Amino acid sequence: MTDFLTMPKQKYKAYQFASLSEYPLKKRIMIRIADLAFFCLIKLLGSSIRFEVEGMEHLEAIEAADKFPIYTFWHDRIFLGTYFWRDRNIGIMTSQSFDGEYIARFVRRFGHLPVRGSSSSGGSRALVEMIKSMRTNLHPMAFTVDGPRGPRYEVKLGPVILAKKTGNPIMPFVIEAERFWSLKSWDRMQIPKPFTRARVFIGEPIYVDADAAEAAIEEKLAMLQRSLDDLVERGKKWRVAG
Repeated sequence: MTDFLTMPKQKYKAYQFASLSEYPLKKRIMIRIADLAFFCLIKLLGSSIRFEVEGMEHLEAIEAADKFPIYTFWHDRIFLGTYFWRDRNIGIMTSQSFDGEYIARFVRRFGHLPVRGSSSSGGSRALVEMIKSMRTNLHPMAFTVDGPRGPRYEVKLGPVILAKKTGNPIMPFVIEAERFWSLKSWDRMQIPKPFTRARVFIGEPIYVDADAAEAAIEEKLAMLQRSLDDLVERGKKWRVAG
């Protein structure tokens, strides 16, 4: 088990927010309010959480191999995922919608790099940008693999294609909070309760060969599904035992 405080972080550039000139005044104000509100909420609650980590050796093995992880996790764990992996220049796909605009802004505040597009809006272009960025800018990427609208806990193909095209491994993880609220949304978003404990479960890296055919890609997709399902079960057992 590794203490979160011992994990190295990176300094990141200025926020470099995109222009909001295409939006009417009311929406520009709403975007700025939502940006700051989510940033403050996540930072306030996140800073009160006592984190533990299981499986840090998997991330260390990726880094030792001079590779960059493709972080993969479920959409309902995005709250703590955004906070825990902060200041690491992780590229995160965000939609080209109104909601995507304020999300892109607050994830930048946490030291992430939004890549605009989603599986339902501009996803192909965003995936191309992720591939290009991993190859040239040399930094990790992240996927909420059942986002943006589900089905819940069902993996999608994006990270497998990214792994194939870049040679970087998929790194599944789950963050389990001991105490949390669940929203009445499609993903049952988990909001951690203040001062609770949380454990980060990191799975073994999944590599995809550059010449992987359709059958091999489907096999890797199934492997990712099994890994994330297993991490969720391990998290539940830890929470019940605690």
